[in-house]
Order: sequence, then structure tokens, then C-alpha cells
Amino acid sequence: MSEAVDTQTQTEIQRIFELQRSNRLNLKCSTAEQRKAKLQKLRDVIVARADEIDDALFQDMRKQRLGIEHYEIQSALGEIDVALAGLEDWMKPEAVEPTPQLGGKKTYIQYEPRGVCLLFGPWNFPFSLVFAPLVQIIAAGNACIVKPNEMQPIVSKVSASIIREVFDEQDVAVLEGGVPLADALLELPVDHIFFTGSPAVGKRIMAAAAKNLTSVTLELGGKCPMIVDDGCDPMQAAGMAIGGRFRNAGQLCLSVDHVWVPEAMLDTFVPIASAVVDKMFYVDGELNKAELSRMVDNRNFHRVKAHLDDAVARGAKVVKGGQLEEDDLTIHPTLLVNVPLDSSIMQDEIFGPLLPILTYKNRDEIYQQIDATGKPLAMYIFSPNDEFVEDVLLNTSSGGVTVNSMMMHYMEKNLPFGGANQSGIGRCKGIFGFKELSNARSVFEA
Repeated sequence: MSEAVDTQTQTEIQRIFELQRSNRLNLKCSTAEQRKAKLQKLRDVIVARADEIDDALFQDMRKQRLGIEHYEIQSALGEIDVALAGLEDWMKPEAVEPTPQLGGKKTYIQYEPRGVCLLFGPWNFPFSLVFAPLVQIIAAGNACIVKPNEMQPIVSKVSASIIREVFDEQDVAVLEGGVPLADALLELPVDHIFFTGSPAVGKRIMAAAAKNLTSVTLELGGKCPMIVDDGCDPMQAAGMAIGGRFRNAGQLCLSVDHVWVPEAMLDTFVPIASAVVDKMFYVDGELNKAELSRMVDNRNFHRVKAHLDDAVARGAKVVKGGQLEEDDLTIHPTLLVNVPLDSSIMQDEIFGPLLPILTYKNRDEIYQQIDATGKPLAMYIFSPNDEFVEDVLLNTSSGGVTVNSMMMHYMEKNLPFGGANQSGIGRCKGIFGFKELSNARSVFEA
């Protein structure tokens, strides 16, 4: 059990919570223009401080320096732009055709704010996955207490500074700290909790929420498979697999966790995948660390190392990579074959730069493994055959699916994003996030 926060922090938490509770009606009555003004101010500040954000992401996790084009910055800006364009329409009552026998003259759904929200940011995308959900929370007219992730202290500090610059704390407040702070915040009877992180912590969040019957949005993870049909081009499939696995050193909930290829394709697929790794991450035989994030901390470095050691001890073969540099928490992009399905790497979400390449004779082998390890957040199907795609969809379940590409169901702004059971609860992005962070109030006028 973690230690408790000090009395001063506890008093500050309660002060902020009461301040935001007393402001709920004002926020509920706010117009689309008032909400959009807050979002526009947030956008302006993010743009103005883009280089500072970019540098913080590099210092904390060795993410690529891309300036304002950094994908974390662009993700937040994109969410703001969608809300700015759609908010007026989202806030309008949604008309419903009344049942003739009931004689109602008007029936509709009115979307109203949930109230005070609690937002926990993750460590793997510590900027975008604070500000993208925050946009949806603000668009829906809620107040929010934000806790950035303490494992990325420089990004946390910059994020907190931006929030304080943009918002009045009766609308959005931010508190920095670790597990004791999180535990103290979870004692509050807030109206909604938005959490992005591991299923293990998600269970703790849900248990705490149950004490106050608080609704939750949980964006978790899972073992996201890539399934390759025998009609695919191995060159395209291998390139997609490597790009989809090793971005952010595999520390991404949407990452390809493992690849299934037909038995006859393995000897072609593996050399191509190895060559793609060389092209993407090595220069003259040396790892270009500017292209590969480090592991977030020593504990996660050793967690991933344990998966690798266990797989090799059980008979798996490393066909590319396998080098580990503990001094700077670097694990080289690693490809494995002959991986036993009962090894830890095939039971737990890897969340690191290891990629098992598995073979199958028939599709049922894949379906049984997916069923055994829980519904993943994402699934990637590569096939030119509609029957193959439809069969995979029919025999599996996941939060989302991209066919013949990578992560596009997340990128598409007109699709909802979220998991299923172990990989998450609720939906976010755009209008779906607005509705997730709203109470859909049914109104019948006689």
C-alpha cells in the first residue's frame, strides 16, 4: 500500500474539487462559442510552445525531435481542430422519431456534461494522451482535474505549465505527483474518470470508481495481432509489421504485438523483415538511437528482458537483434521465431521492441490463441481476399481493426476508438469522445 499524501496536498485536492463542483452549472450552461474559445486558446499555446514540448519528449524518452510536426503535438492539435469544427452541431439536441402510440409531440436526446472529471495521463504518450482526452472533456462542458504521468517528469512539468496558462482552475486544474497522489484523487466522488494505461492499473481505477458509482473510460491495451494471408506481398507485409511494432520502441497500446504468417511464407518473410529493421534503425551496422526510443525505466527494461530470456529458454530463436544496453535502457529491435505459445511473451502484452513471428497451418490456430489471451485493442489483417477478412472478423473480437494498413482505424477521425473488455471500456475521439464525456439525457415532451 502506498504512503498517503501530506495534509497540505490533501487540503489542496479537496479545495480544487469543491471549486470545480460549484462551477458545474456554469460549465453546463456554457455555449459552443465559449467552449471553442477555450480550445482555441489551448491550441495557440501548444503551437507557441511546440519546441519546448518537443524537447521535453526527447529528454524524457528519447523521442525523435520533430518540432511542431511531432506526432504527439499533431495528435492534440488534430483533436482540437475536429472539436472546433463540429462542436456546435454536437451540442444540438438529437431529434428522435416519437412512437405514434405514445402521442409525444417532441422527443430528443440532450447531451449534457457529466460534471467533474478526473484525467490520468500515461507515460508512453505523455503529452498527446493528456491533451487529446482533455479536449473532449472540455468540449462536453466538464470540469477536470488532470494528473500527468510522473514517469515523464519534464513533459509533466511542461503540460502542467500549459494547463495553468490556459485555464482557470475552476475549469481545469492540474496536480503533479506519483501513486500517493493518484490514490488520493481516486477517493474523490468525481463524476467520471478517464484513464489510459495498463489493464492491471485499469482494474484498480475501476474498483475505486465503483465506491462512488463513477463512470469510467479506460483506454488499455492487449496483444494486438497482425494476421497475414498467403495471398499477401511479403515485402509490404513485413514493412508494415516492422513499422507497426517498433514505433516508440513498441511502447504503444496499438503496436503490433506479434505476427502470424502462413508456414510457407516464413522463410521469405523473416529475411525481408530483418532487412527492413536494418534500413530503419541501423547506419553502417550501428544502431541509430535517434530513431529508437529508450525503455521508459529500469523496471520496464527488465520486464521486457525477462520476456526475451523466457522465450529463448523455452526454445525461441532470435533471428534479428537481441542486444540490450542497460546503461541507457536501450533494447535493439528484436525478431523471434519458434516462440512457444505458453511463454510469457505470448501471454502478456509485450510493450517493448520484441516481435514474435508465428506460423499457422489453418486459421483456427490463430483464433484459439486470440481467444485465450483476451480481446485486443487492435487487430491488423493483411489479405487481398474478402472472404479471409470476413472470416477473421467473424471469429474474433477486438476494439478496432485495420485491414491492409496500420493503425488507420485510429487515425480516421470519423470512427470511434476504444477497446473491448480487457483492452478497454468506452469510446473516444471526435464526436464519439464528446458523447462519451456527456450524459445522454432522454427528453419526452407530451
